[in-house]
Amino acid sequence: MPLPPRLLCLLLVVFPSSLLAAAPAPADAAAAQREAMVQWRRDFHRHPELGGHEVRTAEAIARELRALGLEPRTGIARTGVTAVLKGALPGPRIALRADMDALPVTEETGLPFASTATSTYRGQPVGVMHACGHDMHMAILLGVARALAARRDSLPGEVMFVFQPSEEGPDEPGAPFGARLMLDEGVWKDFTPEAVFGLHVWAGLPVGQVGFRSGPLLASADEWTLTVRGRQTHGSRPWDGVDPITIGAQILLGTQSLIARQVNIASTPVVLTAGQFNSGVRFNIIPDEAKLVGTLRTFDPAVREDVIARFDRIARDYAHAAGGTAELQVASNAPATVNDPVLARRVWPSLRAAVGEEHAVEMPLVTVAEDFSQFANEVPGAYFFVGTTPAAKDPAAVPINHSPHYAPDEAALEVGARAMLQVALDYLEGRGVEAAGR
Repeated sequence: MPLPPRLLCLLLVVFPSSLLAAAPAPADAAAAQREAMVQWRRDFHRHPELGGHEVRTAEAIARELRALGLEPRTGIARTGVTAVLKGALPGPRIALRADMDALPVTEETGLPFASTATSTYRGQPVGVMHACGHDMHMAILLGVARALAARRDSLPGEVMFVFQPSEEGPDEPGAPFGARLMLDEGVWKDFTPEAVFGLHVWAGLPVGQVGFRSGPLLASADEWTLTVRGRQTHGSRPWDGVDPITIGAQILLGTQSLIARQVNIASTPVVLTAGQFNSGVRFNIIPDEAKLVGTLRTFDPAVREDVIARFDRIARDYAHAAGGTAELQVASNAPATVNDPVLARRVWPSLRAAVGEEHAVEMPLVTVAEDFSQFANEVPGAYFFVGTTPAAKDPAAVPINHSPHYAPDEAALEVGARAMLQVALDYLEGRGVEAAGR
């Protein structure tokens, strides 16, 4: 029978060492979940689902959470799952987050549990693969949930486990990503955490290392669409029409001059990339319209607004000079991920304790984006990377996240669980408050 909270508090005061010794250290607790995490990861990997369609994934997560005696909430943001673990002792509230969705990528790893799933994405038939490592994230968070549930009788505070859909984005262009949708649907209506924590497996670091930095870490992500309109004519007589393909190419080159000559990239990095350029149906017809689609990555909101304004001006001016028109639309997918500096002062010692001083490294700015930032804009957040490249391989030479060949070393599961457990327990038990200066 669990001890009453008041009696347990008294015993912690009188006999703290004997009670604390009964709870395994984060390293031992993570190691105890190793096999379960491997099995969960492989099951998720074999059965990937695109953003907003994580039905089987959500059912599997909810089943595991119920097995821990928790009461999962399902269906938030369509397929999201949350559950709250209440410790026996009073303490803070925190949230731990993992993303659930896979990518429209055809797997080429050759793993025995490789995905053969297919689907459609924005009207196109695609393969489906956990090419970003979200299968690892879910397995790690389930392992952390099991380890924390095992010590609930001596655990201070409350922990919400957040399994978020659609981090990579929904199928419908312009629709909200999963984190924003969960917040809009009240994920924290009855549970507002003091802090939220997340992690991402990362091919750029070797297994055993974790990467972190205070302040800006990941870029914001904007999806832009440029529609250039001209006048259709025969390809042999371009002077009779207005060529939107040539205008689009000039605008695209102009944006690169914009970044190189009009933005102080010594102060803050900016990336503006086109990923699609679609126009025309026949070799000898100059079409009416061309469409370019791409992404903008920035770390500073003021720089973001300035670049968008300059992009729009360049597009309109080039088009006007050629007798056409250009319309730029920009949709924000995620703001920059910024690790709260005060919270970071508490997280750094926890990460070092989890993996060793020499294995906790400071990350540079990373131009990928993450909608974890939506949660971290609501409450203080901390987000770190977990290395996945085997020790015998060069992280700079292996397939990276989003590659059809990305195959993270499963040893990273235990490292990630150990780090997240250490961070969570240190926060719940009040370690590092003095260093943070709150």
